[in-house]
Amino acid sequence: MDKSLGLVMTGGGARGAYQAGVLERIGEIQRIRAQGNPFAIIGGTSAGAINGGALAAGSYDFASTTETLARLWSNLKPSDVFRCDVLTQAQNSLTWIMDLSFGGIAGGGNAHSLLDAAPLNHFLKKHLDCDRIEANIKGGFLYALAVSATNYNSGKSYLFIQGKKGHPMWNRSRRVTLATRITVDHICASAAIPLVFRPVKLQTALGTAFFGDGCIRLQQPLSPVVRLGAKRIVAIGARGESLEHQEEATDHRDPSLAQIMGVLFNVMFLDHLATDIEHLERLNQLLSDGHIGQQGTEACEKMRPLKVLALTPSVNLSQVAEVHQKDMPYLIQYFINSLGRDAASCADLMSYLLFTSKYTKELIEIGYGDADKRIDEIESFLYTA
Repeated sequence: MDKSLGLVMTGGGARGAYQAGVLERIGEIQRIRAQGNPFAIIGGTSAGAINGGALAAGSYDFASTTETLARLWSNLKPSDVFRCDVLTQAQNSLTWIMDLSFGGIAGGGNAHSLLDAAPLNHFLKKHLDCDRIEANIKGGFLYALAVSATNYNSGKSYLFIQGKKGHPMWNRSRRVTLATRITVDHICASAAIPLVFRPVKLQTALGTAFFGDGCIRLQQPLSPVVRLGAKRIVAIGARGESLEHQEEATDHRDPSLAQIMGVLFNVMFLDHLATDIEHLERLNQLLSDGHIGQQGTEACEKMRPLKVLALTPSVNLSQVAEVHQKDMPYLIQYFINSLGRDAASCADLMSYLLFTSKYTKELIEIGYGDADKRIDEIESFLYTA
């Protein structure tokens, strides 16, 4: 196994289905079917942590694992991720109303999230055998898995690493690295979208705390796999390149709450990867031009050129979500639509929460197709040092 090759997958809620489509096509490469998992180091955050955990647990049979992952995403139902029943939604709504209306008098703090994601934990425990991660590391199928989460008690970014004995460890300002056996709870913590899903309680070597989505504080998503030793990185994002070049939309109406939340989620889930790749490309250019010496900006850390292959959607996934909004359970759809004035204003927000099979199947097809168009480039990148 080439220990210099890493895989990075960022967050995006239901958009994680796109990553599954890309991975399914990569898993069909004949050399991978013959030689197995090409990614020694896997880094995942939020939905990327779910996909990364699945790959790490199934790295002994990469091709089969990517097929299974795509199948699970394609058959996903909202009830597999969050509670959709009338009673739960009514209780949750009442709690928010009481906190917002009478919290100052009766004592607030009872509302923790918009949705109850307890089913996601059960779903992952049913389909994800985290005990296999350690077995795969010992068997030489994997070097390390890194999962990011945000500590709500301290506000720091935590990086949980399960890897081969002696793997690098580091700590930086507002960032904590812990070597640990990664469980479904760690993955659920990383995928706990702020405000939408309830924080997850984790027991760590530093104490007990509540954690949420790792994308909140991880502004350099490539950093974990780079520090673990990756020199070549495949990064699968969930933001279409076409969004960077489209004309600015003109709307003289005040933005709805759904639009604002959609923009916040875009910044948190999508923008950091693109910015990190741009930063890396600038550093590579400076290195190749000879403007930076062997010593980097941080003392005692040698800088080296790094290669990144970014795979991103060829279409706007928010527009895809707008078409499929009607497939959401009525109460959830009603609640989200109440935050916006129309389907278009809710599209960005809905694209993260639309855990319905029609939507995820289309995202898988888009991811598969995008990877297929670049499959020769992908294979060359994987096997050319």
